[in-house]
Amino acid sequence: MTNIAWKALCGLTAGLALALAQLAATPAEATDYDIGSIHITKPWARATPKGAASGAAYMTITNNGKTPDRVTCVSSEASAECQIHTMTMDNGVMKMRPVEGGLEIKPGETVALKPSGVHMMLIDLKHPLEQGKTAAAILKFEHAGTIDVEYPIAAIGATAPGAPAGGGMMMKGHGGMMQMDKD
Repeated sequence: MTNIAWKALCGLTAGLALALAQLAATPAEATDYDIGSIHITKPWARATPKGAASGAAYMTITNNGKTPDRVTCVSSEASAECQIHTMTMDNGVMKMRPVEGGLEIKPGETVALKPSGVHMMLIDLKHPLEQGKTAAAILKFEHAGTIDVEYPIAAIGATAPGAPAGGGMMMKGHGGMMQMDKD
């Protein structure tokens, strides 16, 4: 093998090793949280493209208590505002509305905040949500109290942590097929 061919092979091998290392990088692990009778599992957020105005975060909340509780998002370090939203489809148009007064979790109930359903909106992002990093938010429960939650950030378009990108919806703005209702 010639010296030039050997250098090219070494460069190709190094480039391949770097690409594989980046693909194999493990994203931040989700942590479970407990406050009062509330148990929060699988918090995560979806990465956003540069310039995106909003992002979304998800989790599963279980009320192990004997009375209903309500959750609201107080603040997020990643955005100017955060809200719990519902999402519905109406004649092919996605409509999102804030959940007024907080999302109720009945005793013994588990509520999944997930793509294409109830979710937490991060509005007026201060910076893009980057895959492999985390975003923090403060949640307030009417009875259980207030808790800081870290949301590991999955790929753009991921449908769940560790899932490949492209399976979910992307939010690029307030035009097109997305409608956010303020009422």
